[in-house]
Amino acid sequence: MQAHRVAAVFGATGVQGSSILKALLADGTFTPRAVTRNPNSEKALKLKELGAEVVQADLRDVPSLKNAMNGVEVVFGVTDYYSAQGHTSEILMGKNLVDAAIESDVKYFVWSSLPHTTGVSNGKYPNIYHFDNKAKIDEYLRDSKLPHSIVYPGLFSCNFGYLTLSPDSSSYNLTIPKYDLNSTQYFTWVERDLGQCVLALFKHYKDSSAGILDETFYAVSEKMTYPEFATVIEKALGKPVHCVSKPSSGMQELDDMYEFQSEFGMYPHTLALPDPRLERLGVKFSSMEMFAQEDLKKRFA
Repeated sequence: MQAHRVAAVFGATGVQGSSILKALLADGTFTPRAVTRNPNSEKALKLKELGAEVVQADLRDVPSLKNAMNGVEVVFGVTDYYSAQGHTSEILMGKNLVDAAIESDVKYFVWSSLPHTTGVSNGKYPNIYHFDNKAKIDEYLRDSKLPHSIVYPGLFSCNFGYLTLSPDSSSYNLTIPKYDLNSTQYFTWVERDLGQCVLALFKHYKDSSAGILDETFYAVSEKMTYPEFATVIEKALGKPVHCVSKPSSGMQELDDMYEFQSEFGMYPHTLALPDPRLERLGVKFSSMEMFAQEDLKKRFA
């Protein structure tokens, strides 16, 4: 009997990890192992009900990471800056992941990352730690020689605290801090698209003709300006959507992030999107129109 091919998913109860787990469970090629700090949480128990193996590990504890990757073929790795202690401790957590994967003889590692804003902006935006930390882990991963790919998602379309109903319920406001409304934004419907991107890489990484190893892929569903997005939302919700830029989000690092994205673009403007390499692997990206019709409509209409 053929041995199980096990895929470990870190951050399993988060938005990214749960998307990958659902794709793995629906596909059946790999036995999914959900890795979480609290295997008894409601979200973790739900994943167990769905058929995933759930194991405990902490990114600060290398032995627990090695235990979680025991017998694992492929890994999805992600770190959460906001659960780390201090601006740069996320870097150590990412390095621990890479080191444990190597020691556990993992065959292939997919890392979810973000661009190096300090470098891209020539030092203008040096304090967007949740971007730069991940980019520094990229460097460590590349130098490690662990077979890998890096995936760059766009802004999570599900983060919709900036869409609000007007007091008289006649319209919506799409309020974006520190953003030139003529600038493009890169969006990812994470729940629908990230999982299928990672699954496709897992399934094809051994195929040398696919050009997957040591490459960076863009898991971006669609790019558009915020006023264009407002038009898409308006069509789905059936009410006017007014797009406005406000002076601050109330958090300096997020303000810097939005300013960076507005000025430099989250990713190079010359990118072909959706990523044609992922499409060739069978990924069928969603549009923001689909997201608005199938997700936002349930939440707001």
